[in-house]
Amino acid sequence: MTILLGCIADDFTGATDLAGMLVRAGMRTVQMIGVPASPLPTDVDAVVIALKSRTVAPSEAVAQSLAALKHLQQAGCHQFYFKYCSTFDSTDVGNIGPVTDALMSELGTDFTIACPAFPENKRTIYKGHLFVGDTLLSESGMRDHPLTPMTDANLVRVLQQQTRRTVGLISFDSVANGIDAVKARITTLREEGVEIAIVDALSNHDLLTIGAACAGMPLVTAGSGIALGLPQNFQNDLNAVDRESADRLDYPSGLRAVLSGSCSTATQAQVAHFIAGGRPAFAIDPLKLAAGEDVVGAALSWAAPLLSDQIPLIYATAAPESVRAVQANLGVDRAGALVEQAMAQIASGLTRLGVRQMIVAGGETSGAVVSALNVSGLRIGRQIDPGVPWTITIGGTPMALALKSGNFGTEDFFSKAWSLLA
Repeated sequence: MTILLGCIADDFTGATDLAGMLVRAGMRTVQMIGVPASPLPTDVDAVVIALKSRTVAPSEAVAQSLAALKHLQQAGCHQFYFKYCSTFDSTDVGNIGPVTDALMSELGTDFTIACPAFPENKRTIYKGHLFVGDTLLSESGMRDHPLTPMTDANLVRVLQQQTRRTVGLISFDSVANGIDAVKARITTLREEGVEIAIVDALSNHDLLTIGAACAGMPLVTAGSGIALGLPQNFQNDLNAVDRESADRLDYPSGLRAVLSGSCSTATQAQVAHFIAGGRPAFAIDPLKLAAGEDVVGAALSWAAPLLSDQIPLIYATAAPESVRAVQANLGVDRAGALVEQAMAQIASGLTRLGVRQMIVAGGETSGAVVSALNVSGLRIGRQIDPGVPWTITIGGTPMALALKSGNFGTEDFFSKAWSLLA
């Protein structure tokens, strides 16, 4: 069977987000952790390769992405998709622009779109400006992101700083006028020498319009939202029975736990909600990790007696001022690495204690956890909240994992996710 859509995601939770959207639209989807060392599964319609390339050096991000593309090309994928965050997480040097440039060159295409819009999670684009709810990106909590602070909401300007290609705009008036209007605008932009176009989108209907207009386009770059619009282009190749059961999985049973390394505003609220409900929580202190204290052992000893009848939360989530204080003391890279390593060791320890169902919050944390658990891939199941599905691991100990992007999920996410596994 030919894989229809081959996707490259720049972090682990973003990959899961995208894969969940594809499943929701009726495509059987598997997520691979890193560039696969073996042939891809053949019983799926789409493959998402999850990289850890969002915040590495641009040259490394390009190398990882091209390696993933080569694997997907060898699998015979019909179309390719570069997925980044719905808040366009990047810096002035990348990595969205450099990776897009490299993928376009390798595929021999002179045009693609860039559309991080995800209206269900309140990410919309109007006149090229990205909004988080009713707030410009540059005035949202993303302005304080410790690795990729987003201080400009004008995506044309943001992307133009990262690429040698000319960036243009497909504004909302074209999208509102339908598929043919979007295609006509693409034709005009190409004639003007534009090679990458930011696309406005305010609703799921807009994403369906944009997706249809991208039929046959070799490369699409976007957040996960456009994944709602692309599967319609493959309907003649999808089995109707498979479409109806794309999210049905048999989840492993076992003890439950929550790990949270994200410091996003959304995750801070989720951790606070969990604790306010009287549930057990253990805070990871990066300064104690740096001092050589056995924080991992303490966390596991604390969690062990709780697991039989409660769901413990182990978290490094903190407010921006606390994060900045730690980073000033330890350095940004060291602080992040210490937390990731600790969370990975805790996840391994919890698995040895019998945990088989786990929520992990934060892209970097999720990447560290799946690596520690020797997970090579994930089969994608039911959606918990927009962009966050339950999954079953491929490789390592069979587990049900929910890998949550820091910015995603409702306030009660940690509590309600379990009801889908009941």
